Amino acid sequence: MSRDTKIVATLGPASSDAAVLERMILAGVDVVRLNFSHGRPEDHIARASLVREVAARIGRTVGILADLQGPKIRVGKFSDSKIRLEQGAPFILDAKCELGNSERVGLDYKDLTRDVAPGSVLLLDDGRIVLDVERVVGSEIFTVVRHGGELSDNKGINRQGGGLSAPALTAKDMDDIRTAASMDVDFVAVSFPKSAADMYMAKQLIHAAGGQAQTIAKIERVEAVDSLEEIIAASDGIMVARGDLAVEVGDAAVPALQKRMIRLAREKNKLAITATQMMESMILSPAPTRAEVSDVANAVLDGTDAVMLSAETASGRYPVETVAAMARICQAAEKSAEVTLDSEFLNQVFTRIDQTISLAAIWTAHHLKVKAIAALTESGATALWMSRLNCGVPVYALTPRPDAVTRMSLYRAVFPLFMTQRPSTRDELLHDAEKLLMNAGIVEKGDFIVLTAGDPMGISGGANTLKIVRVGDQQPYKV
Repeated sequence: MSRDTKIVATLGPASSDAAVLERMILAGVDVVRLNFSHGRPEDHIARASLVREVAARIGRTVGILADLQGPKIRVGKFSDSKIRLEQGAPFILDAKCELGNSERVGLDYKDLTRDVAPGSVLLLDDGRIVLDVERVVGSEIFTVVRHGGELSDNKGINRQGGGLSAPALTAKDMDDIRTAASMDVDFVAVSFPKSAADMYMAKQLIHAAGGQAQTIAKIERVEAVDSLEEIIAASDGIMVARGDLAVEVGDAAVPALQKRMIRLAREKNKLAITATQMMESMILSPAPTRAEVSDVANAVLDGTDAVMLSAETASGRYPVETVAAMARICQAAEKSAEVTLDSEFLNQVFTRIDQTISLAAIWTAHHLKVKAIAALTESGATALWMSRLNCGVPVYALTPRPDAVTRMSLYRAVFPLFMTQRPSTRDELLHDAEKLLMNAGIVEKGDFIVLTAGDPMGISGGANTLKIVRVGDQQPYKV
């Protein structure tokens, strides 16, 4: 059974072995995430090489996403690695402190003293610890513990309601972009962008480094929510990064925001990834909780392009089982999803020829109940248009460009295939596409398929032809 929703899995110590990685890919991984918050550049380069080697050996398409660390808004280290904070106790965040203790701790983000004031609320370790700011004196932020608990080295800091001024792209991120470009990754995720300008800068840095990666904006700041439409317009996709976002806006606000973000991304013809704690219990357990099953299923029903695993596959005990469980949940949710194509077309305005051809193809495929759509595409743009609306028919994107194959690994309901494009007429090319689908076992003689292509061929964004074909009815073309 095919699966429309793609799975992104984070690589780490639990998933860097070739045998484990192969089993994960066979279980359903479509894109691997390299988390640049951890590890050295050479570690990421080695993992990317291993992914490509394993994927090629087993005949699977797997994209690579480089996830930038972003600004380190964290506490420093403690002399004993961790402390316990009690409710009502005073505690100092000190930008000049080197090793912390039960009374104070240092800061990686030295400018925090400028971003807070009496009355500010700071949330540490994903909101598990809450501090009320009483006053700021020089390098010291004096707080009182509202909700205590164990605090260990390098835990994150958020300000309730947002307002931290740290830039989205640090010097380390700029170095990591160059590394990612040298690795020819397919996607670069930018952490903590506040505006469209952050995303435009990331894109410029990628291109300057010789990369062609698509940019994914991680929505995890209040400011990003306020500028959501502009950030989406400046990006190739977004990640609903629910961890830090929940800390800043409040956990109760996240489900509605998730639905809004995914809907907006699809309306703007951009990608959407839903992330954070989707199957977290499977770090230690071989089976998900019922709440996690519902969470993944609801993201699928919201229309997300992909669901993402973090620690579950990076450091968990059951990386393969987690991927298999997520794939199973996605398939069941997709099977129950209602296809509402006609109503989705009512407010569509077609402004481009390739967009018109793409949407005409999915309209035709839906109403004719064809077996498949075959989109002959250079860059993948045609397939992206098609993937934004659910017509209930799989889209097979045939391209002569290897980079377009892996880029389309993240598009919902799109299954990319590499097709060698020999010098030929358009009709011969369409016939080659039909043969490729037959040889792959996707269609059989007598099936109807919808084919789209561009004329002249080989031009990105040039789709202008739609053809309905009954497989096997045509006489072979002369070569």
